Amino acid sequence: MGHACGSFSVMNIPDDLRYTAEHEWVRIDGTTATVGITDYAQDALGDVVFVQMPAVGSTVSMDATVGEIESTKSVSDVFAPVSGVVLTLNTALDSDPSVVNSDPYGAGWFFTIEMSDPGAFNSLLDSSAYRSLTE
Repeated sequence: MGHACGSFSVMNIPDDLRYTAEHEWVRIDGTTATVGITDYAQDALGDVVFVQMPAVGSTVSMDATVGEIESTKSVSDVFAPVSGVVLTLNTALDSDPSVVNSDPYGAGWFFTIEMSDPGAFNSLLDSSAYRSLTE
């Protein structure tokens, strides 16, 4: 058997979200997109120690690098899954970035974007497409 190198733990991939190939998730409320990283990403990163996010009011473009996430293992880029203007940041992550590990789809969200093209949401991966990507 060996040890759990290719661990087969079941990843949490909520059906109501959309995903990117870079392991961000997006939740839509009207024209506002809430963005975070997936359970798969936080698991791969290990303990998150710092999240650098885009500035409120800044304009971001789909697939552009907008921040960084630092873990005990590595530093990874954070990408904008949709284009628009950054509305809010999850400032709670400044004092407790570990919530990204414990609750990636809830309290561990990163920022919200007012989408310039709400239709772009439809080009993102659905849960089954994202599940295939991570298997």
